[in-house]
Amino acid sequence: MQVEQFNYDNKIVRNFGIATIIWGLVGMSIGLLIATQLIWPEMNFLNQYTTFGRVRPVHTNAVVFAFVGNAIFMGVYYSMQRVLKARMFSDLLSKIHFWSWQLVIVASAVTLLLGYTSSHEYAEMEWPIDIAITLVWVVFGINMFGTIIKRRERHMYVAVWFYIATFVTVAVLHIVNSIQLPVSLWKSYYVYAGVQDALVQWWYGHNAVAFFLTTPYLGMMYYFLPKMANRPVYSYKLSILHFWSLIFIYIWAGPHHLLYTSLPSWVQSLGVVFSIMLIAPSWGGMINGLLTLRGAWDKVRTEPTLKFMVVALTAYGMATFEGPLLSLKQVNAIAHFTDWIVAHVHVGALGWNGFLTFAVLYFIIPKIYKTPLYSKKLANVHFWIGTLGILFYAIPMYWAAVVQGLMWKEFTPEGVLKYPNFLATTLEILPMHMMRAVGGALYLTGVIIMTYNLIKTMKAGKLVANEAAEAPALEPVVTREPAPHRRLERKPVLFMVLALVAILIGGIVEMIPTFTISSNVPKIASVQPYTALELQGRDLYIREGCVNCHSQTVRPFRSETARYGEYSKAGEFVYDMPFLWGSKRTGPDLHRLGGKYPNKWHFDHLLDPTITSPGSIMPAYPWLIEQTLDNSLLDKKMNAMRVLGVPYSEEEIQNAFTNLQKQADEITADLAANQVEVRSDSEIIAVIAYLQRLGKDIKAEAPQAADEIVLSDN
Repeated sequence: MQVEQFNYDNKIVRNFGIATIIWGLVGMSIGLLIATQLIWPEMNFLNQYTTFGRVRPVHTNAVVFAFVGNAIFMGVYYSMQRVLKARMFSDLLSKIHFWSWQLVIVASAVTLLLGYTSSHEYAEMEWPIDIAITLVWVVFGINMFGTIIKRRERHMYVAVWFYIATFVTVAVLHIVNSIQLPVSLWKSYYVYAGVQDALVQWWYGHNAVAFFLTTPYLGMMYYFLPKMANRPVYSYKLSILHFWSLIFIYIWAGPHHLLYTSLPSWVQSLGVVFSIMLIAPSWGGMINGLLTLRGAWDKVRTEPTLKFMVVALTAYGMATFEGPLLSLKQVNAIAHFTDWIVAHVHVGALGWNGFLTFAVLYFIIPKIYKTPLYSKKLANVHFWIGTLGILFYAIPMYWAAVVQGLMWKEFTPEGVLKYPNFLATTLEILPMHMMRAVGGALYLTGVIIMTYNLIKTMKAGKLVANEAAEAPALEPVVTREPAPHRRLERKPVLFMVLALVAILIGGIVEMIPTFTISSNVPKIASVQPYTALELQGRDLYIREGCVNCHSQTVRPFRSETARYGEYSKAGEFVYDMPFLWGSKRTGPDLHRLGGKYPNKWHFDHLLDPTITSPGSIMPAYPWLIEQTLDNSLLDKKMNAMRVLGVPYSEEEIQNAFTNLQKQADEITADLAANQVEVRSDSEIIAVIAYLQRLGKDIKAEAPQAADEIVLSDN
């Protein structure tokens, strides 16, 4: 047997580890900033680039793609080399991957703060950055599969299965969700509209959580937990069942984010069924992890890495129980659009992703620097502060969610809304938001302690950039493995193809009928395209990130139709690219806002929300009054919309500037009649035009009896 000597590349692991720490500190600090803005909106420092709407996507992308993304690559590059007994395929590709990913992160943060956004949640970056992400992902894939092909270990360990599924699925999700028609370098429109756009976005959004925040972390769990505990994985058979059922079922569950919306009912039902089924494979992974610790629980008391791992697995179990629970329509009716969604996301992000990342950092850094961890005591302090941070964050958010959900739906004995003013609910939950900010501060403090601990550890040791290793060369197969899965593990390309097939089925079944069968999106004759000024106003609304706080879909509940008006229909959104249904109501729904208030009310509300709504936590937008509306791309925007199916005539596009000016002058004159002097070419005029248009294409029918207005109000 020929033994080959080679080196593991620890330098790339170190680089991704340092990036993980830096971006973790940045992303969590931004999170704390926006948490304070939900108590004191002036914490945006009256600056348009630091308002909640612009900074919130910077926070989510920083923690998802910068902190978690770098942690994934750190864990993958460390574990893959060792389970495959091979150095990464190309040192050059590793370096290109690292630096390109950091450039993508910086470019994303800068452009989002400048207001260049597509508004798709977890995918807000504009098309040039989407292309860059695709190229970086291809580099990562070549490096990964090159390493798998040149491996010296014939058996592909379970961690590698999850890495393969992650690569394949994220590639498919990103490409399908990023199909846009560019208007300029930093402006584009999605080729999907309304209901179809919503389906694609939440097929992506739900599965970005599944295949970026979950499957690679499960792969890391399967490698690092046995190493930390010095125990084999509890069950190889359970890991097979866990893997294949998880990747097949997960992809179907996205529509549970759109329950009670105008998405076709059959798609909603599929989302519910598969979400409930999802609990089995999810808990299979948690159980396999926790049972791996059998006989090693005494180590949990002394090893901080195992403490973090146990809480991470517990948080994973809680979050994956809660997801199916939230997909039940009776629960969703109360929980959706409330802070429950925020709590649910953060139990997973802070507990599962955060704590598992900390465990891996505490494990890897001493290993590659060949020195003990500087202080286990500090690591334990980090663990307890971080755990308290999660509790102080999540529990108040659950409490706030119940308060919100019940207050929104409560009627008096006379049959009218008990809290008709949405702001009453907002003010009621401010103390919970304060506690949430305290929890975030505690969690961030723990990360700062970890950073100090790891810096001291690095200084005490020396990086072994090229770690010597040896393994027998891979020899030809002389016997057939009896187990079919063992044979499959010898064929990584076939494995990848089967994983691709497994994840494509659900998306194809849900999307193709929704896109091709016209009855899924019934046409409404009265629904017309936005005027030139309204289209400009809508783009400003998107730029300012208003969708982060306001939904634009009225669900068929008595409480919502009494508060907002006629419930939303699929045909109303056929010209909405992108859709703006939202996922959280920090403010009221806006879909029926048009004509509800005079133009002066909107002007005052944007100038200073407390003028119209005392106690409001919405930031002021004075720059909309000061800044001139940029119409340089107007004809290109309307032409792009026409390419995408919006029935603008040639005459409408040719007269776009004239029509825009006429509508702007009408609004300006109305404001002047109410003692408000403002230029007709200021941005605020376009925003007012858009807000006044919302929901006006539908003529509400005569009021019915309260119990006949809606389908249900569970």
